Parts: sequence; structure tokens; C-alpha cells
Amino acid sequence: VSVCLVPALAEEGRREVLQQLRVEWPHGSGGSALSNSVSALKRALGQSPCAAACEQGPGTAALPEDVICKVHLKSFVEQQGLVGYDPNLDVLLVTEGKLRSLAELQQAVLQCTVSNPAVLPASGLPDVVPSCHTIWAPCCALLQAGGQGSCCSIVHVVSCEEEFQQQQLDLLWRILDPGAHTALQKHLVCGPVKVTNPSSPIGADQYFQLRRHQMYEASVMKYGELAQDEAWTEVINGLTAAAIRFEMLSTAHRSQITLDLQDSSISTKGTKSGAFVMYNCARLATLFDTYQQAVERGTYPPLPPASELNYSCLREEGEWLLLFNYLLPFPEVLEQAAQLSAPTKGIRITANTETVCKFLIQLSMDFSSYYNRVHILGEPFPHLFDQMFARLRLLGAVRDVFHSALATLHLPPLSQI
Repeated sequence: VSVCLVPALAEEGRREVLQQLRVEWPHGSGGSALSNSVSALKRALGQSPCAAACEQGPGTAALPEDVICKVHLKSFVEQQGLVGYDPNLDVLLVTEGKLRSLAELQQAVLQCTVSNPAVLPASGLPDVVPSCHTIWAPCCALLQAGGQGSCCSIVHVVSCEEEFQQQQLDLLWRILDPGAHTALQKHLVCGPVKVTNPSSPIGADQYFQLRRHQMYEASVMKYGELAQDEAWTEVINGLTAAAIRFEMLSTAHRSQITLDLQDSSISTKGTKSGAFVMYNCARLATLFDTYQQAVERGTYPPLPPASELNYSCLREEGEWLLLFNYLLPFPEVLEQAAQLSAPTKGIRITANTETVCKFLIQLSMDFSSYYNRVHILGEPFPHLFDQMFARLRLLGAVRDVFHSALATLHLPPLSQI
């Protein structure tokens, strides 16, 4: 299953913020193909029984210049027997901008049908399903396709403030393009984002820069002048992206997120932060680098194959906790995170966007507790090697889980801090 993102971003500033968060989003104007699609939608609009000309009566306010016509949504919902839509939906003034949004969705569906990828359209979110809490994106839609011959499924990911407008777009698309794909539209609604005690309105770029500055200050406090080295720039950027993603994604998408801009623990090793997860990932990388260097010096023998190890040497409670609470359930966690729970009726769906973040945070806490208590690389005595090898294999599996889980969040693991 592959994914397309819609709509393309026109603002360079938004695109830069998303890139800083390790999100690759399409950009550009769409070219002549988009203009042709808009023209086709206008023709469909002219033939639709739901559309009517906008007649201005005496004493009524002037309509915006870009209004093309009006469409009666309420009667369409009643005729089609659609459920789950806002009862206040009535007459929609159709503009060029709304048709352009539909044209981008149609192009994504066409790409889905022709090349058979899963297509994922959206309106400018920082990330797609992993959570739609955002302070800079009004709404988005996702299109996904399965195997050969399957139809795209459309999921509009939208903030609760913009849900009404996105339902209007949904219905307009159903009216103008009554195909199987428009009948499969669903909506994933995200709760609001509240910023506590802001000194002034804050945008996405200011938010990122604030968190990055907090991350830099925390790193300087811990590592001194080392953190001011140029090589640390990428490390701090990675930690900032992780901190923001976890801050946004650790809360269920239906719930409100409250951002405390003065809470710098989000950018340090606070146990609920993305920085804490990345720190523990780096500890594992350092452990295996240290072991490999010792092997090259002849201090330790190379790690034997897993089938030759004596796992009865793993007697610590923390070792079995890592195995049974994290290594074994991990595939189920991924499956749960990927599910979109659709209701039997209505248009809303839910997603477990917070599952992976919560899993990684808890894994980091239990791994950190174990790692602080147990000495992995002991004295180079042969009678201690069996236990060391078993522990290295266990922590190698833990490292793989860290990497796989972070990959679902599009976060590269840190190799050192």
C-alpha cells in the first residue's frame, strides 16, 4: 500500500517547518492537469440538479467575487439517506478554491486507479495518521488503496474547528463525482490544540524554534561546550523533531492537546518526552559500538549466533519484562496503531495514533531502569561471556524494536548523544 498526500503546499514557510519535522510533503501548483480538472468540475456543476445560480435580492449583502453558484447540500443528504453529517449543513456557496481542492483529490484518485498505489490526500498537516493535532494545518484527507482492482478509501483528517467545512467539501464531491471512491469517504476528527499563557499568538515556525532553543539550552547544560560544536546541529534538530512529534502524538487524536511553551522538560530527558526515547536509543548504539571496538581490540570474542547462546543466563526480572512486555507484543502494537476503526453508520472513524508513542515511552522507562542497574559489558573473563552474550542478543532485539517503532514516526534513530 502506498500513499499520496493532498493538497500540495503553496507556502514555502509551511513546507520548511514540515521538513524540519522530517515530513516530506508535496508542493507546487498542479499545472495544466489541475486546471482541466477544475474545468470538468465546473461543467458537472452546471448539469447538477442540486446547483442553482446565486440570485441577489434587493438589500442583500454582496457575494464574494469568486462565488460560482450555490449547491443545496441538505436536500442531497436527505435524498441519499446519508447519516452522520451536521444537521446545520444547508446551502453551500461554491468557489473556485473549493473546486480546486476537489480537483486535487480527483487527481490523487486517478493516480491511485492508474498506478494502484494507496493514495493519501491532505490539506497541510505536519503528519498524516499518526496524529492530526497541529497548530498550523486546518485539515487534510487521506486516500488509500489496497491490492489490484481495489478502490481508494478516502479519509479526511480534519481539526474539530474545520469539520463543518470539510463535510461541505465531502458532499460537494459526492454531488459532482458520484463514483465508488466518493461514497467511501470517512472523517477522522482531531481535538483542538490549546497553548497556555502565550505572550503573543504563535505560529508553527516560532513553536519549532522555541522547542529547538530549549533543546539546545538543555544540551549545553548537560554536555557543556561539546553541544555547541557544529556536529551537534543535526543531533539537536533530530531531538527537537522527536520532542515535537511525541508532544503532538502521545495524546489520542480526539482529545485536546495543551502545549505549555514554558515546560522545557519536553525538550530534555523527561520520561514522557521524545528526547528521552532518542536518548535511550543512543545509549543502545553506544553500547554496541563499545562492544564492537572491544572485539576489534581482542578484549571480547565476537558475538556467537543466536542459536548457540545460553538464554538461561538471563535471570534478571528486567530482562524478562523487556521480552514479554515489549519484544513479543510489538507486532500487535504495530497492527493496533495501523487500524482505522470505522463505525457501522456515520462518517467518523478513529485511529490509535498515540499507540506507538506510548509504547516507546514505556519501553524507554523500563529499558533505562534495567540499563542503569545491570552492567552489560563486564570483565573479559570467559566464565562471564555466556551471560554477556545473552544480554547483548536481548538488547539487540530491543534496539531493533526502537528502530522499527521510530521508523513508523519517520524519525531516524540517533547513534550518539
